[in-house]
Order: sequence, then structure tokens, then C-alpha cells
Amino acid sequence: MTVVNVHEAKTHFSKLLARAALGEEIIIAKANKPVAKLVPIQSKPPARQPGSAKGEVWIAPDFDAPLPDEILADFEGR
Repeated sequence: MTVVNVHEAKTHFSKLLARAALGEEIIIAKANKPVAKLVPIQSKPPARQPGSAKGEVWIAPDFDAPLPDEILADFEGR
């Protein structure tokens, strides 16, 4: 990751944008303190694939059963 100061960023902004477009992350600093990050934009998020976690998730048959009274009391502040 490259760190540049504000003056350098203003002077070479087009070049920094080109580098960011290629995937580089650039930190812009003021008085040697990071204040911003120049990063590439993802053009399109990856498509969601329904069922892609099949076999990786397990849900108990009684997942929606009522809680035992002693646990429910804790949630309700009793």
C-alpha cells in the first residue's frame, strides 16, 4: 500500500487514479497522518448463487421451539 501526502496527491492525481484502477490501494496523508484511502471500485458485485451453502449449514429441527422458562425469564428481566 502506497502512502502519499496531499500535495503529491493533488499534483499526480491522474496517475494515482490509474494505479487505483489497476487494483492498488493508496493512502492519502496530511502531516504524515492517514486521512483517506483511494481504492478501486468493484464494477459489479459477484452474482449470488442460490444453494451455494448447501450442506454447510445445519438447523436443528426444534430451532423455533419456545425457550425454557428459566432462559426466557433472563431475557424478560424476571
